Amino acid sequence: MPHFRYKAVNGAGEIVEGEIEALDRIAAIDRLHTDGSTPIRADEVGGARTWELRLRGGRRGQRLSLGDVALISQEMATLLRAGLPADRALTILSSLADKPTKRSFASSVLEKVRSGATMSDALEQRRDDLPSYYVGMVRAGEASNSLPTIFARLAELLNRSKAVRENVKSALYYPIIVLVVAAATIVILLTVVVPEFRPLFESAGATLPWPTRVVVAAGDLIKEFWWAGLFGLIVAVAGVRHHYARPAGRLFWDTRVLKSPILGALVLKLEVARFTRTLGTLLGSGVVELGALSIAASTVANCAVSVALSNVALQLKRGDGWWLPLRETGVFPELAVQMIQVGEESGQLPAMLLQVAEIFDEEVQRTLERLLALLVPLVTIVLGLIVAAIIAAMLLAILSTYNMPV
Repeated sequence: MPHFRYKAVNGAGEIVEGEIEALDRIAAIDRLHTDGSTPIRADEVGGARTWELRLRGGRRGQRLSLGDVALISQEMATLLRAGLPADRALTILSSLADKPTKRSFASSVLEKVRSGATMSDALEQRRDDLPSYYVGMVRAGEASNSLPTIFARLAELLNRSKAVRENVKSALYYPIIVLVVAAATIVILLTVVVPEFRPLFESAGATLPWPTRVVVAAGDLIKEFWWAGLFGLIVAVAGVRHHYARPAGRLFWDTRVLKSPILGALVLKLEVARFTRTLGTLLGSGVVELGALSIAASTVANCAVSVALSNVALQLKRGDGWWLPLRETGVFPELAVQMIQVGEESGQLPAMLLQVAEIFDEEVQRTLERLLALLVPLVTIVLGLIVAAIIAAMLLAILSTYNMPV
């Protein structure tokens, strides 16, 4: 019988981990419910099922996108609010699905629901297609009899996360294109244009000025040893990725990112917005504090921020509230801490957490716009200076070859 490694919140509100034996993941979840625990996750230890999930997770075409999950959540909220039972709503979703992945998702969940499983247990089998907090929120909605509201909140959360991600990507497209074009222009100048002048210089027999010799040597180096540079770049990237894959290495690089002058502030704002939005949504949906903290912390991508949040649970158990433990992490901005403190004191913590997320999302957008406004002109200026230096070096050689005054 398979073994499952689980993470759950027990009746005392504590996060517990361990292994249990069950026929499948759904049975493992049921056992945890029977024991009075709220499951956060349950993964099979080894076995064919794990490899099946990994294989399915590795095929991007067979997975739901964030936008697909958001649309499914919104449609479920609408259908459930209209009074339809869960199985009827899933049937409609399956028939209206415009993608095979969405149809497969709705059909598999519908099959489990018709066999007697709850919505959360049915979604658990497709957990790899869903964000880490999704099933926990649905489970909280079932406990509070507010599934339509929960699906609506999930749709809002996912749409907001998708919008932030797309804003970041779209803001980075233009600078990346400019950098690629700049690099290609310099390489073409050094390897194609500059060598055309070499016969002229060699026939004159004059000693070339040192700037010209540097430019010609750089072109020769790129033409002869481009493969070595490419190989070195691949080795360097592979080495960094290998180091980053290890916990200590990931902590090292993520800490360096946070300490970087401009990028660090941007990454921290993104992480704070993601954490507070997820936490506010979970708490507003009735998820217990420790369970909400564990799920929200799992959405944080930066390892340094995640490690800083690891001590918050212990202080929550002591009754220290939220704002003081978050301040003591040393990574949360003071504005966020102050707003969370106000939310706790006024009894509006979930709403205030969502407000913090909105503020920092807007900060991220403004920071990206400022960086974009500075980066593109900076790259253009640097490119212009490099091209001007190359042209000046060639003109200097031409003038010296014909003994013309410089």
